[in-house]
Amino acid sequence: MSYRVLLTSNVKPDQKEALLPFLENNLPNVRGFAGCLNVTVLFEDGGQRMVFDEEWTSKEAHQAYLAFIDNNGVLAELAAFLQGPPEINYYHRLEI
Repeated sequence: MSYRVLLTSNVKPDQKEALLPFLENNLPNVRGFAGCLNVTVLFEDGGQRMVFDEEWTSKEAHQAYLAFIDNNGVLAELAAFLQGPPEINYYHRLEI
């Protein structure tokens, strides 16, 4: 069973253009982390709302990634672009 993780946040109005190179540099690291199956970044049309739509093998794998980027400073770098902490929701896939 895999888990879908949705991280929703608002980008500071003056930071959206600066955020894009940061994402381009860091998304390969997320995608290569143990347990990551997929990451897609979505932006609200004409707005500041951003969603990370991620698929992980487990909640624990995602939480290990969050701890890793907290320890190496990447999480703090990302937070500087945002108006506040992201809302994180976990969903498990039903095989119906």
